[in-house]
Amino acid sequence: MSLTPVQISDLMRKRRAIFPKMYNDRSISKEIIEVVLENANWAPTHRLTEPWRFKVFVEDARARLGQYLADYYKDNTPAERFSEETYLKNQENPMRAACAIAICMQRDPQERVPEWEEVAAVACAVQNMWLTCTAYGIGSYWSTPTAALEADTFLGLQPGERCLGLFYMGYHDMPELPGKRTPIADKTTWM
Repeated sequence: MSLTPVQISDLMRKRRAIFPKMYNDRSISKEIIEVVLENANWAPTHRLTEPWRFKVFVEDARARLGQYLADYYKDNTPAERFSEETYLKNQENPMRAACAIAICMQRDPQERVPEWEEVAAVACAVQNMWLTCTAYGIGSYWSTPTAALEADTFLGLQPGERCLGLFYMGYHDMPELPGKRTPIADKTTWM
């Protein structure tokens, strides 16, 4: 293998949530998006169910996603809790990103594995995406707004398929941010 354990550890420890408001206007090539998705495809999957599915929003499709998110928020928020700022954020986040990907899961029709294992497999796929973005210097963020989790019709999901959130991607000009973790010894019991 051409990567050392130190390089892999360094990559994992440099991964950060970089939010859409931090992205610049630089586009991401289709080839890089395809590498990100192909790396997601190599996540662990019990019984090879490969439950991950992706809906990719680039260019004009981002505006349709933003309008869906904003409309969902407006239609499902009581008037006394409605915030114009939140409405606009929902509308603008996909446009701030160079790419937004709906992270979906297709449940194994034969239910050979528990559902939680397929959710975990999709989460592993997202981690692969996040690490790939980090390696390319692309900021990314996995968001789980209710609008996305209930976007079956908007996304054209198939029976047994559900959305687990949105993965925003964009280049940014942020300095490298320090990591924040408590010691692993505080979370480990040796048996």
